[in-house]
Amino acid sequence: MQKKLILISGSPCVGKTAVGTRLFESFDNSAYLDGDWCWCVHPFSVADKRLRNGDKGMSFILSNYLDSDFAYVFFTSVVLTDPGIREGILKGITAEGFETVSFTLTCSLETLKKRHDKRGDPGETNDYWLKLPPCPGDIVIDTDGKSIREVAREMKQYISAREGCSF
Repeated sequence: MQKKLILISGSPCVGKTAVGTRLFESFDNSAYLDGDWCWCVHPFSVADKRLRNGDKGMSFILSNYLDSDFAYVFFTSVVLTDPGIREGILKGITAEGFETVSFTLTCSLETLKKRHDKRGDPGETNDYWLKLPPCPGDIVIDTDGKSIREVAREMKQYISAREGCSF
């Protein structure tokens, strides 16, 4: 079996971290990176050119995980919604011999607002990320009305069904 790099993108509060953690814990020989850890700056702006250094950090960590022969590497981040940033991170990976499976999680604005409020984030809910189209080739999963366990199970079925396939 070829190693798998699993990308999980989507709006803040859509469930990336919760689902990514659940998936990571359900696959043996796996590693997990929440890319938002590499972008933890204040104030945050996706347009801040200094954040390209965070992208390099993500590429480096993913390369190390893949070179360490983890069978599955899970990578979640809001920045993966931007095709240019995603491409830069993926091009920066020096590891070889892995396949990529990409997911975009989505939900309704109403659900996003509820999750945002439940999390206690200050300020208004921003629908900017929800309006972005998924990157080409992404498997889109609507998380409305689904538990973290249900979304993770759905994603695991996609990953498991593709064992041995090239992407």
